[in-house]
Amino acid sequence: MEAPPLERKLTAILSADVESYSRLMHQDEEETLATLSSHRAIMDDLIGKYRGRIAGTAGDSVLAEFASVTDAFACAIAIQQELHRANMALAEDRKMQFRIGINVGDVMLKGGDLFGDGVNVAARVQATAGPGEICVTRGVRDHLRDRVDSEFQDLGEHAVKNIPRPVRIFKVVFDRTGSPDPPRGIANEGAVEPIVSHPPGSKAEPGPGEIAFWTAVESSNSDTEYRAYLEQYPSGAFASLAQSRLEMRSGDEIANPEDKLEIELTFWNSIKDSDNSEMFSAYLEKFPDGQFRSVAEIRLGELKNQNT
Repeated sequence: MEAPPLERKLTAILSADVESYSRLMHQDEEETLATLSSHRAIMDDLIGKYRGRIAGTAGDSVLAEFASVTDAFACAIAIQQELHRANMALAEDRKMQFRIGINVGDVMLKGGDLFGDGVNVAARVQATAGPGEICVTRGVRDHLRDRVDSEFQDLGEHAVKNIPRPVRIFKVVFDRTGSPDPPRGIANEGAVEPIVSHPPGSKAEPGPGEIAFWTAVESSNSDTEYRAYLEQYPSGAFASLAQSRLEMRSGDEIANPEDKLEIELTFWNSIKDSDNSEMFSAYLEKFPDGQFRSVAEIRLGELKNQNT
């Protein structure tokens, strides 16, 4: 049989599982399964309403993907608020609470299932959350902090199995007793906000000149050249990132090693949908061991074949 085709994409990943599931099952298996079924029905319905897709379930866990980080976050809030209401009818020792983690990253999709580091990180972030809590990665926090009312508590960097770099995790501070915000598009049908390919303030896909300029600027680690980029491209694809580097830098070094990962992710987001081979060549030159290297090489080969 022919293996299902392998697809790669950038997506928001929501990972959830039940806190103290083994204890609940040990106390009363039938009641626990009935509660799980009821809670899962609530979660499945909300994931669908917020434009998500359930990519996997195993026992008490749920894995879902969203094209929009905002939708994934709003769905997580809605899940915890609705489950809080559902738990109010249960005895204290029978309440079933989920821990939720959200990550945004590159994943592999095969036969409807998700694979890759992006999924592993989401699961690790979820394991950091407490019962009824939501934790997110820095990439999710950075995307959302000017778009949502919730606050984010910095939990620091955490080691993740089989991931060479530490992951910065933030706990979401929200009102668990509040009412969920309606899914976007209810009042304005069709207004779907995808994961953006450019940082806020970007007007268009960066051209080869801007890509080359940013590559040289970032390689130099010079405040003067960051400012030169901002002067040349005040609304460029990397404008917000250049500004944040100026604010965060100490001396001539980048303040946080994770900033390098943020730079790579922003760079990749700005070119991943491009049909310009020079952009993928620039990415591979800048990040020869980057997390999207294999995808960039495949895309570069496809574009070169199209031009021959």
